[in-house]
Amino acid sequence: MGQEYVGLPEVNGDRVWPRITLVTAVYNGENYLEETIRSIVHQGYPNLEYILVDDGSTDGTAEIITKYEQHLAWRVKQPNQGLYGALNAGFARATGEILGWLNANDKLHTNGLFVVGSVFAAFAEVEWITGRPTVFNDEGMTVEVKELPRWSRGRFLAGANRHIQQESTFWRRGLWERAGGCMETAYRAEGDFELWLRFFRHARLYPVDALIGGWRFHPDSLSHGDVVRYDLNCEEILENELRRTEGYAGLKIFRRMDRALRRVPKVRGIWQRVVVNNLRRCFYRLPGPDRPPVIEYSGDKWIFRR
Repeated sequence: MGQEYVGLPEVNGDRVWPRITLVTAVYNGENYLEETIRSIVHQGYPNLEYILVDDGSTDGTAEIITKYEQHLAWRVKQPNQGLYGALNAGFARATGEILGWLNANDKLHTNGLFVVGSVFAAFAEVEWITGRPTVFNDEGMTVEVKELPRWSRGRFLAGANRHIQQESTFWRRGLWERAGGCMETAYRAEGDFELWLRFFRHARLYPVDALIGGWRFHPDSLSHGDVVRYDLNCEEILENELRRTEGYAGLKIFRRMDRALRRVPKVRGIWQRVVVNNLRRCFYRLPGPDRPPVIEYSGDKWIFRR
């Protein structure tokens, strides 16, 4: 039914946790940064490399970073390069075998890093995981725990549930390197979406039925500042990926039809609401061998559940 969690290796009776590198890039983040840092360093994860890149802040960010400097493996203040340029600077210094990032207004859940470390230790074949999506309100309270999504590359290319929560997502260094080893800096908020598409070329995304990290809802969020532009840019990224991808003939025909009908004013609203949205929902939930199993905790071990 499932694969057992085989446990962590031990040295002199002590469990050896995999090294996790977590990067935070911040620009004028004094409102939430301290809460973000505390959610990371107060985990007590024994093999954490925490890197913090100040991307040209002009507020009180530097003072907050200095307060927690003893917990940082590396910190730097650089001229503003944008979120993904700052993340690249951090990941260039990373030495961990497991990688991820947390933006300067989001948080990890209690023991989230222990979930990450133990899952990767349990399953050598797993290269990329994401936890149950969650939302914090402006005050930092957990106000929403969402359904655990399950993706495959084909379904993601079809636009079925395209939002992978970055705060809950971690991956192995080998996958990062095979996918290019950097973030695309041309985008303001869509760089994670573009990275996921590159990851899907090489590995399956395994959902973990546990709480790892969460996104804070606030009015200055990059991806919600201009939702229309964000969605349009994601569509363009998706089209570029499909053009370079062999196969998926039916999906490519459908997307050509979709683009054509969206140009017809009297048709596009009904087409989008009745046809496209329903097809995406059905396609997402359709069983199939392309969907990876869910990783869940049962008894005292992580297992795969189909």
